[in-house]
Amino acid sequence: MVTSEPRPPDPAPEDGAQGQVVELPAASRVADVAIDELEMIYAFIYSRVGNRADAEDLTQQVAMKAIPRLRQGAPPSAVRGYLFATARSVLGGFWSTRLGLSESELHDDLAMAPPPGPPQGGYSEESVERVRLILEQLSDNYRRVLELRFLHGYSLKEVAAEMRSTVGAVKVMQLRALRAAAKVRLDG
Repeated sequence: MVTSEPRPPDPAPEDGAQGQVVELPAASRVADVAIDELEMIYAFIYSRVGNRADAEDLTQQVAMKAIPRLRQGAPPSAVRGYLFATARSVLGGFWSTRLGLSESELHDDLAMAPPPGPPQGGYSEESVERVRLILEQLSDNYRRVLELRFLHGYSLKEVAAEMRSTVGAVKVMQLRALRAAAKVRLDG
């Protein structure tokens, strides 16, 4: 019969960090925010190129260009803005190559085209009133999540922090809120 001597306990870390939370550097938090926003960047690019493979490649180019250049401690809104600016630049290069135009010619053509979307001056009073009426008929939580996500442009993480909830719970609440809003009858 083989007997073994008891092993001595593992030595405690010398720096006294046992049981303490180690905070990551700000750069990795900024990169995490950027990575979370890449889903929106992909959707933005896909809506402009209409091709999944090209959209994936261009999103990767945006990530490779923008993430290393992000400023430590930048707020999420600044990160989002920088990512979208980089995406527009990458799209400009993509379309100038695809169409055989210089980027300056392409920008000149884009400047002359009327912008798509709502009419000059924003949304019609009728649209604004319709949104207000729909939101009024939703529960407080549903109304709040839709306001933060779509009217204020918050990310899922930002909404979760604001509402003191998890990202998963916010996703579910957003889906339920959208379904509830779709069922609202305005012809009353």
